[in-house]
Parts: sequence; structure tokens; C-alpha cells
Amino acid sequence: MDTTSQVGAVPTEAAQGFLRADFPWYTLDDGWTGPRWLGTVGTSPDGEVDYGSLGHGDEPVRSYLAQDPAEGRRFAVVVTVASRPQRRLKDGTGLLEATSVASAAWLAGSGLLTATEQVPMERALRQEWLDQQTTLAWDLADAIDGPGWTSLTLPVNGTPQAFRYRESEYGWVLAGDAPGVHLGAYGRGVSAYGLGFTTVTDLSVFNGE
Repeated sequence: MDTTSQVGAVPTEAAQGFLRADFPWYTLDDGWTGPRWLGTVGTSPDGEVDYGSLGHGDEPVRSYLAQDPAEGRRFAVVVTVASRPQRRLKDGTGLLEATSVASAAWLAGSGLLTATEQVPMERALRQEWLDQQTTLAWDLADAIDGPGWTSLTLPVNGTPQAFRYRESEYGWVLAGDAPGVHLGAYGRGVSAYGLGFTTVTDLSVFNGE
């Protein structure tokens, strides 16, 4: 990855994780004209960057049912997951599972949960709800070719690409493949049907840069 064209000569701390990746990042294409922001990156136990997210629109708040519709948030987050085979940790202590479209689906689903909180409730009930939803998200990701998902075709670098897609009361999640990576995305208040994806060429367009 060309770090100079990605972010300029002096990258900020927020961009360091993105710049350490050995795979391309994906974002919404030029059809998206709203704000863009840096999400987070995830690393393996040996410190290798394995995935990360880039956000579009309003940064989500932990509420999915605003009392005032004007308080609703519109966002779409793109999750890029490195395409990696099963591999041994560098220190030889264990194996890391291969990544897959299901990995992207799980990360997108859990990302949507992170951006979502049930209406105010007692802490134990909220945790029970979160545990149930997390288990459901994992089960759905593990059965991404099953009836819980539908097919959706969206452009990736201008080429039509098949994705698996599902909606819930909290928002939508999709996952598929792109050159060198697995792609996931999730959002709320933004239709997934008109989206397109492209490789990132300049991280400076994301706020925080």
C-alpha cells in the first residue's frame, strides 16, 4: 500500500493502524457525498492488522429508537477483512483460523450491535439482550448462504459483485468478496441498494486526518 498517497507525509495517530495493513482498504465510492470518518482496526495476537472499518454519514450513537425522528442517525460503515489462510502465530503458540465472507458478516453484524442499544432497561436485561443478539449475529454469519440472507449485487471498483444481505429492526448488514479482501458493511437510515465500493486512495478525506 502506498502510504504517501494514502495520507501524506505525516500521518496522524488515528491513521497509523490503517497504514500498517498489508491489504487494500475499501470505502463507499464517489456516489457517497457525505462525511467520512475513520473507524477502528483489529489486530491478531501477533500484532498483524487483520481488519478495520471506515464510516460514512453520522457517527452512530448507542440508540436505535430515537423519540424524536430528527435525532435519528444515518450512517454506513464499510468493514475490510484481510483474506488470510489458516496460519500459525509468529511465536508458534497456536493457529489462527482462515478469514472468510462469514468473518466479514460477523464483524459487520457485531458492529451494528455496537452502534445499537435497546431502549432504556435494567443493566442485567440489557446484557441479556446483547448476549442474545450477539449469538444470533454469529449464527447468521455462520450460515451466510442460508435463508436468513438474500442476494444483492453492488459495484466494487465499478465491477458488479455478489453480496449476501439481511435487514433487521436495527439496520442492515451485508458481506461479500473483493480483490484481496472480504467486505462487510452495516448501516441504518441509508439504503444499501444504491451503494458502491472502491479502494481507498486517500485517507485524508476521512475526518481526524
